[in-house]
Amino acid sequence: MSDCSLILAFSCPDRPGIVSAVSSLLFEADCNILDAQQFDDTEAGHLFMRLVFVRLEHAKSEADIAASIEKLASRFAMTFTLRQSSAKKRVMLLVSKFDHCLADLLYRWRIGELPMEVTAIVSNHGREHLASTDLGELPFYHFPVTKQTKMEQEARIWELVQETNTDLVVLARYMQILSDGFSAKLSGRCINIHHSFLPGFKGAKPYHQAYERGVKLIGATAHYVTSDLDEGPIIEQDVERISHHDAPDDLVRKGRDIERRVLARAVRHHLEDRVVLNGKKTVVFSG
Repeated sequence: MSDCSLILAFSCPDRPGIVSAVSSLLFEADCNILDAQQFDDTEAGHLFMRLVFVRLEHAKSEADIAASIEKLASRFAMTFTLRQSSAKKRVMLLVSKFDHCLADLLYRWRIGELPMEVTAIVSNHGREHLASTDLGELPFYHFPVTKQTKMEQEARIWELVQETNTDLVVLARYMQILSDGFSAKLSGRCINIHHSFLPGFKGAKPYHQAYERGVKLIGATAHYVTSDLDEGPIIEQDVERISHHDAPDDLVRKGRDIERRVLARAVRHHLEDRVVLNGKKTVVFSG
């Protein structure tokens, strides 16, 4: 993908002429489309589309193109995002004691697999609990949470999100339930990861509960956070088959692996504007 390419992602009520109108707009602006994906939700009557394009030699300015898209959005009742593909989103990582997802995200970030800027790492436990993870010089904030301080600490996190211009918050095994108000503030820009046993096997040691029930598949789910606990729009999932040979510790180990890769894929999809909300679901364009 060209470093100077732009990404346009949008959704709107479906009607004839939308794809033609968008293509014509970019053609008239002297732009060339590099990649285009669309999905028509015939049940909801909604169109979803993601385009990657570049400005050619005599193209209109980005500001003029954005203004033209604004007019088109008004005409077709579009919700859209437009940004340069090289513009990295700013990401805050929240974690508790289990740091396998955090370590994996930081590794992928350091080798350039996840195009993002890490604004901060926030934990409700001290840095000593993350001793096995190389945090480098990244800003670290310890906000201990109790029943009495929960709302105060959420307010501090929200202030930090605003101060650092954070675009995305990732709950990398952050074992605190966000309040309805905080979830609403982060709507569409907060991703959580958990095992896929829910709504069954709630509470402590879900893998041990699964072992006792003889479960044959374990998995993980990454989704956007909403006020409905662990029921937000799903971005990515994966599963792995297990057998009677697997002990509870084996399930925990395999579960960690699945959680790592599912969360990384979900974060990458979001960073590349591949996820478009569709009510309680998502449309995820492949990459």
